[in-house]
Amino acid sequence: MAQAVPPDSTVISVLVCDDHRLLTDTLTTVIEHDGSLRLITPPVHTSEEAVRLTQEQRPDVVLMDIEFRGSMSGIDATREIKNFSPSTMVVIMTAHEDDRLLVEAVEAGASGFLRKTEGVDTVLGAVKAAAAGEILIDRAELARLLPHVARERDVQRDAELLLGHLTDREREILQLLGDGMRNEDIAVRLFISPQTVQTHVRNILTKLGVHSKLEAVVFALRHGAVTV
Repeated sequence: MAQAVPPDSTVISVLVCDDHRLLTDTLTTVIEHDGSLRLITPPVHTSEEAVRLTQEQRPDVVLMDIEFRGSMSGIDATREIKNFSPSTMVVIMTAHEDDRLLVEAVEAGASGFLRKTEGVDTVLGAVKAAAAGEILIDRAELARLLPHVARERDVQRDAELLLGHLTDREREILQLLGDGMRNEDIAVRLFISPQTVQTHVRNILTKLGVHSKLEAVVFALRHGAVTV
């Protein structure tokens, strides 16, 4: 349990938000033993709690996980926190190596990233650097990533435009193809003729600009239009 510490302009106030309790227990111990840091509360385990507590107490630094079981991601929470408390620095903690997430976090207002495998000294140093207004992301690395992520976004946007041309029935059939069903099975499931299914499949291939049912399913999976 975090101990109450009187407000002190020389002490950096910190909020930890992560749903991995072993990690948060470790961070609690480390922060409590550093005289220049104080936890504003015990660690919280949902991004919604982090947003609420930050709005109430305005910590200097939030250590924020990137993925949660709830509806709000760490990136979404970062964006909200920076909207109402620009002076609060958010450092994203992640176990992922995802260029897109890095760029999205920066765009949301994060000061930087910490890998969950980092050592204690690195974590403490990152908190203090963030509180001092330092950017914890290598600018050359960010410059390298931005064009790559921009291209990915262009591809995704173009794919969404193509998928947007599908009718509700065509989307339904595309999902059933993704589930591994044959045309005959789809016809029975939807109470339509196999010829009608085939017509829908031809329309799907034409609209997506692909040449086979497998290619259509892979395209839809890649762009989130089909689940497995």
